[in-house]
Amino acid sequence: MMFRRTRTPSTAAVPAEPLTSARIGWLMAVAACALLPHADHLPAWLNAVALLLFIWRLAQWKLGWAGASTVVKALVVIACCAGVTLTFGRLFGREPGVALLTLLLVLKLHELKSVRDGHTVVLLGYFMLLAAFLYSQTPAVAAALFGSMVVITAALIALTGPPAPVRALLRQSAWMLAQALPFMLVLFVLFPRVPGPLWGLPLDAFGARSGLSDSMSPGDISQLSLSGEIAFRARFDDAPPPARDLYWRGPVLTTFDGRTWRQGEAARRLNDGTPHAVIGPRVGYEVTLEPHGKNWLFALETVAGLPLGARVSDDWQVLGSEVVRARRRDRFESVPTSRPGREEWSAYLEAARRLPPGGNPRARALARQMHLDAGSDDETVDAALRLFRREAFVYTLTPPLLGEDGIDQFLFDSRRGFCEHYAGAFVFLMRAAGLPARVVTGYQGGERNEVDGFVVVRQSDAHAWAEVWLDGEGWRRVNPTAAILPSRVERGLADLPAGEPVPFVARADLGWLRDLRHRWEAANNAWNQWVLSYDQQKQRELLSRLGMAQPDWRTMTAWMAALCAVIAIALTLWALRRQIAADALARAWAGIDRALRPAGLGRETWEGPLDYAERIAALRPDLAAELRTACTLYADARYGHAAHAPAVRALRTHARALRRHRTPPRT
Repeated sequence: MMFRRTRTPSTAAVPAEPLTSARIGWLMAVAACALLPHADHLPAWLNAVALLLFIWRLAQWKLGWAGASTVVKALVVIACCAGVTLTFGRLFGREPGVALLTLLLVLKLHELKSVRDGHTVVLLGYFMLLAAFLYSQTPAVAAALFGSMVVITAALIALTGPPAPVRALLRQSAWMLAQALPFMLVLFVLFPRVPGPLWGLPLDAFGARSGLSDSMSPGDISQLSLSGEIAFRARFDDAPPPARDLYWRGPVLTTFDGRTWRQGEAARRLNDGTPHAVIGPRVGYEVTLEPHGKNWLFALETVAGLPLGARVSDDWQVLGSEVVRARRRDRFESVPTSRPGREEWSAYLEAARRLPPGGNPRARALARQMHLDAGSDDETVDAALRLFRREAFVYTLTPPLLGEDGIDQFLFDSRRGFCEHYAGAFVFLMRAAGLPARVVTGYQGGERNEVDGFVVVRQSDAHAWAEVWLDGEGWRRVNPTAAILPSRVERGLADLPAGEPVPFVARADLGWLRDLRHRWEAANNAWNQWVLSYDQQKQRELLSRLGMAQPDWRTMTAWMAALCAVIAIALTLWALRRQIAADALARAWAGIDRALRPAGLGRETWEGPLDYAERIAALRPDLAAELRTACTLYADARYGHAAHAPAVRALRTHARALRRHRTPPRT
C-alpha cells in the first residue's frame, strides 16, 4: 500500500501583516519613551548617534526619505560597538549592556516591515524600562516609567487590534495596567523574599556615592560638604539627642606624612565586640545607610551594641562584613557620654604621638611653648582652643591652597580653612606637645524631618574632629571647629558667613522649601523602607501584623493563590455586570422596535437611532415627540457617556407608550 505524504502549509509562506503609518507612529513613541530615561547616563556620543538615527527614521516616516542601507547599518553597528568598548573598556556590564540595547532599539526602527518587527520593538521598550531601574528606583522615576509603560502597552494594543483613536488606546492601556495592580500588590506582599537581589548584577551596577575616604588632605571634606545628597537616615527609639551631640563616627586617621592624614594599623585590627567596656545610659536607634562602596557603617559615638556581622576596629570604627552596595538597615546602641580608651595600649599611644621628622617648625615651636606655659595636658588642650578662638581665624569652604609646610601656613599666615584644616592643625599641635591625638572623620549633626521623625544626615554634614588621650580620662573628643564657628555644631552649614557657597538644601532662609523638602524626603523614605527595602524581616513584620504569626512559604503561597483567585473572580463579575448592563440596554432598545413593528413602523437593520426617529416622524407625526426622545436617550447611552440604568428604565417606559399609541387615530 502506498501512502502519499501531504505537506502542511509553511508558516513562512503566510504573508506578514504590514505596518500601517499609524502603527509606525506608535513604535516611534515606544522608542522615545524607552530611550529618554537613559539619556542622562549614556555617553554623549551615543546619545547623539541615537538621536540622529531616530530623526532619520522619523523623516523617513513623515517625509518619505530613503531608508538606511544594510551597509550603513553594519558600519554603524561596528563603529558603535568599538565606541562602547573604548568608552567602558568592555562589552559586558550594566553601562555597556544598556548602551548596546539603545543601539539595537534605534536600529530596529530602520528595519520595520511587519507587525512582528513591531512586537520586537515593544519588547525592547519594556526591557529598556526595566533597565532604567538599575540606575534609580525613586518614586518619581517609578511614576515616570509607569507613564512610559502606558504608552508602550497602548502601542502593543495598536499592533494587535483594529485602528482606534490615540486617546482611546491610552485609556484602554491605563485601564488594563490598573487591573493588574491588585495582582502586583498581592505578589509583592506575599511572594517569599529571598536574601539579596532577585537577579545577579555585575559589580558595576552599584555606584559609590560617599565622598568620605580613608585619608584626608586639606580641601577634601569641604568639597564633599557642597553636596546635599543623603548619606543615611536614623530613627531613634526615643527623642533624638540634640544636634550638637550627634557625632557619627567614620574612618579614624592616625598617621601623618606632612600633608595627608591616613588610617593606621589599628584600623585593621577588628573586634567582635567593643575594644573596651562601655558604661552609661544607652541610646537605641536604627540607621538606613545609602550605598557608598565601602564596608563602613556609621554609628553614634560611642557604640555599645552592634548589628549581626558588624565588627569594631581598635580605633572604634564600625565595619560591616561586606561592601555596602545596596541600601541597608542596621540596629545600634550607643552611649554618647562615654569616653573610651582609659586603659589604652602603650604602643598605640606612641603611634598617636608620632610626627614626620621635619617640617612645620613654627607649629612645633608653638606647641612646645604652649605645653610649657600650661603645666598640664588638660591646660594644653585649652590653650590650643584659645588660640583658635582669640586669633583672627575664619571658617570658610574656599580656603587658599597650602604649600609644603601647610600647618605653619594655616596657623600663622592664611588662618582660613574648613573643619579638616582645624582638626588636622589641632592634632598636629597636640602631638608636637607630646600628647597622643588623632583625627576622626565622619558626619556631625543631622536634620530631623518632622513629617516622619527620621534624622536625615547628608553629605554636607561630613565633618572632621579630633580626639586627645588624657591620662585617667581616656580619649576626649575635641571639636576645634566649634571654637571658630559654634553654630556649625548646632545648625550645620546654615549659618556660614555671608558669601560662602552654602548648599541649597542647607539654607535657613527658605522655610517653605525646607517644609516641601521634608515632605518629599519623607515620601522617598517610606518608599525606601517599605518597597525597596522590603526584605524577609519587613515581610515577617507586616505579615505578623496581618495575623500570620509564623508564615512559611507554603502558607504564603496558599494565601497568594487564594487572593489572586478572589481578585480574578471580582474582576470577572465586574466585567459580566458591565456586559449584562449593556445587554439590558440592547433589550430595552429592541423593545422600541417590537412596539412599532406590528404597525409597519419597524427599524431597518442599517438604520441608526436618530435617522429612524426622523423617518417615523415623517410618517407618523403623532409619534414623533415620543420616539425622538427614546432614540436620543439610546444614542446618548450607547455612544455617549450617559448612564445605562436610567436609560433602560426610560426606554421601557417609552416602549409602553408607543405600544399604546401605535394604532393611528380614526378620522
